[in-house]
Amino acid sequence: MEDLFKILPGVVAPTTARPAGERSGRGITPSGVSFADVLSGQASAVRFSRHAQERMASRGISMSPEQLTRLNQAVSSVEAKGGRDSLVLLDNNALVVSVKNQTVVTVVDREALKGNVFTNIDSAIIA
Repeated sequence: MEDLFKILPGVVAPTTARPAGERSGRGITPSGVSFADVLSGQASAVRFSRHAQERMASRGISMSPEQLTRLNQAVSSVEAKGGRDSLVLLDNNALVVSVKNQTVVTVVDREALKGNVFTNIDSAIIA
């Protein structure tokens, strides 16, 4: 069988340093966040799906920076416990979150909570 690859001895290193945030295709994203930060969760923030945004707009729901911080912490806690799809109770709202995708799928306010059945979730957390 013929070898398709050759391994050459030596060190592979960039020839010049690049400024933070410059796209090099290696470790730094255009936003200046390193791959290690992304893996450790430092750069992750929960996003809202179009459906969730529409529900929030139609129901007059908004999130303060403090609430968004609590939401991110709650999703991180669920992720650490192995949850995949979670119901997050945040103040007077219920949010269904895809933990794997870090995405809020839908948002329900207190008035619409009564009589609702939440399916396809494997965890719940009060934030």
